[in-house]
Amino acid sequence: MNFNTALLHKSFSGEKQTGATVEPIYQTSSFAHESAQQLEKVFENKASGYAYTRISNPTVSSFEKRIASLESGACAVACSSGSAAAAMSLLNILESGDEIISCSALYGGTLDLFSDLKSFGINVRYVDDAAPSLIEPLISDKTKAIFAEVIGNPKLNVIDIKSLAELSHSKGIPLIIDSTTATPYIVKPIELGADIVIHSSSKYINGGGNSISGVIIDSAKFKWDFNKHPKLKKYERFGKLVYTASLRNGLWRDIGCCLAPMNAFLNSVGLETLGLRMERCCSNSLQLAKHLEGKGLTVNYPALESSPYYELTQSQLGGKGGAILTLRMGSKERAFKLINSLEYATIASNIGDVRTLVIHPSGTLFAHSNESAKKSAGVYDDTVRVSVGIEDIDDLINDFDRAIELCDK
Repeated sequence: MNFNTALLHKSFSGEKQTGATVEPIYQTSSFAHESAQQLEKVFENKASGYAYTRISNPTVSSFEKRIASLESGACAVACSSGSAAAAMSLLNILESGDEIISCSALYGGTLDLFSDLKSFGINVRYVDDAAPSLIEPLISDKTKAIFAEVIGNPKLNVIDIKSLAELSHSKGIPLIIDSTTATPYIVKPIELGADIVIHSSSKYINGGGNSISGVIIDSAKFKWDFNKHPKLKKYERFGKLVYTASLRNGLWRDIGCCLAPMNAFLNSVGLETLGLRMERCCSNSLQLAKHLEGKGLTVNYPALESSPYYELTQSQLGGKGGAILTLRMGSKERAFKLINSLEYATIASNIGDVRTLVIHPSGTLFAHSNESAKKSAGVYDDTVRVSVGIEDIDDLINDFDRAIELCDK
């Protein structure tokens, strides 16, 4: 199937029992069983079935299957938020004393999360660029994972997934990729060697800005070494699915990071138009970026020829730079004036909405980061982040032109 057909038909054909064309919302806390023996088997993983929505739910399961299939993964686990997905993807395999290596160009919320890991005795070692030559010298016996965003938010750096996967696998280390800003419309990291992929599905997957959620996709291709990752040893009997078995039966279940059925339903509905929305958002982003660059502004967008990531964007991402661009306005005052002067852009902290959203990341998303961390993430006092929506491009261009003129008055 091609992409848009797969969104509608791959691993999904409605709800067969009733003929519903979308998976119903199973808005229930628990599920009844015919006997105590049967419920016991479900809890012991000796029989399929549902027992409690914190553990699994049909609406959520349907969403998980569709995402796993779309990402070329074996299975998926949906979470209450993107932050929960990032945390669970790592804590599932980490213990006190372990380290991860990460590109420093990360979303501010992820940087805050990584700072919190210190209280668990887990250290994060950062590199400014996720290049194998910079990462390899940092790898030690304590290194248990490598983490990066496909397209950094908001630095908009692009990582070479294939070369990073080759390095991590040569060292027996899993590669965990946050593909929120790229989505499977642009790239499928598992097909390039990533082992675990996460999304804040609140963003482009949902598309309507109406549900907080996250998802972890397991490739089931990584050869886990139980000496290096002893937490997984307990679930060895699950074979290739050991990572997901550990997640579902351990920390994710016990902490209560489950996705609500209503949010899973809204994500599934949004997922069906992901291709159409991303096609329009990427096209709008490139046209707007080119126009603003032509007006002499400092514009950052991976698909611009002026970007240092242009060639990698062409070869790895099919020329699609995503739906975010950033502007340097010269001062915080001018940045605020631009944001406040736009008519069609909503001032909000989300990305991936059908509407164009703008924000001043330094004072919001990176409010808890020091100046060094902000610089590494491509955030400055005069930076404006634009999450480009599906509006008519002529209206967006005219709106930005008018706002820029007001900045200069």
